[in-house]
Amino acid sequence: MAQAARALWPGGRALAWRVGCGPQLRLSAPGRAGFAGAAGGRGPASAALKGCPRLLGVAALALGGALGLYHTARWHLCARELRAERPAAQLSLTSSLQLTLYQYKTCPFCSKVRAFLDFHGLPYQVVEVNPIRRAEIKFSSYRKVPILLAQEGESLQQLNDSSVIISALKTYLVSGQPLEDVITYYPPMKAVNEQGKEVTEFCNKYWLMLDEKETQRMYGGKEARKEEMKWRQWADDWLVHLISPNVYRTPAEALASFDYIVREGRFGAVEGALAKYMGAAAMYLISKRLKSRHHLQDDVREDLYEAANKWVAAVGKDRPFMGGQKPNLADLAVYGVLRVMEGLEAFEDLMRHTRIQPWYRRVEKAIAEAPR
Repeated sequence: MAQAARALWPGGRALAWRVGCGPQLRLSAPGRAGFAGAAGGRGPASAALKGCPRLLGVAALALGGALGLYHTARWHLCARELRAERPAAQLSLTSSLQLTLYQYKTCPFCSKVRAFLDFHGLPYQVVEVNPIRRAEIKFSSYRKVPILLAQEGESLQQLNDSSVIISALKTYLVSGQPLEDVITYYPPMKAVNEQGKEVTEFCNKYWLMLDEKETQRMYGGKEARKEEMKWRQWADDWLVHLISPNVYRTPAEALASFDYIVREGRFGAVEGALAKYMGAAAMYLISKRLKSRHHLQDDVREDLYEAANKWVAAVGKDRPFMGGQKPNLADLAVYGVLRVMEGLEAFEDLMRHTRIQPWYRRVEKAIAEAPR
């Protein structure tokens, strides 16, 4: 049942140590202020044991930084050679690229990827994963969704993590580098979360690996690039954590949410009935813990409203999108996260009580009108 709940609850995202390599080297614990000292004062042996996950995290960070620098330097050398060899006509998606997205339809991270693929007119097949058995992704040692398989000729690549998928494909589209080379710039790294469990993070996940001319052509300046990266990360580190507490806020909302999950997901009849009622009850209780974990207000709608209005203020009044005249990767990420609530009470409240609706409808229209 816990697996079924992950569709609208992106669990396992909050790391005690987030490893970002190369230009993204950082160390933080979002939403967990004061956690490390909560059980202090139990003697040296206890302190040493509690320090193990942290020491492992620091070790992973050091290793990640070294590997990130290596891959970044390698990218500069490879990119220079490729651009000397490849004519401009080749710097676009080839018709031979076949994409298959393994997803839960109601997963906000999967929704982000679909928004990107649809806006860029990339054809793809969807495989809806059964959230209980997950037999559809038994081929993969990476057990989360989304997973994207990209086949180009004889080369078959697996891309994991929604932000890596988006960054790698955008780099590929803009630069024309082979996808199998682009993927190496986003190496997976092992880190340790606050429960002492080993998890996978990805280096450079919010960076596009472009040269100076490509960066200038795409962004026009460094500030636009930094802004896009900042808000893409905000969507992952904050906005997604507001979805579950809001869609499971009351027993009635939890039941409506699981009714939606069962209708849109790949469940058998018995699985669907169990997921709907048992899952709704479980997630209603879990949502209360999530509210505490992420330090949300008593009325979690207020956090959702504040986040939406903060985003609208960041976009501003002088441009239709954060990307200017068309959505950028941050626009598509925020839209993709919020879209999973459509049809639910939380979404209707969001549209009524914040200033986000005009921007949301503009992105929706831009995606619908994108060339296919």
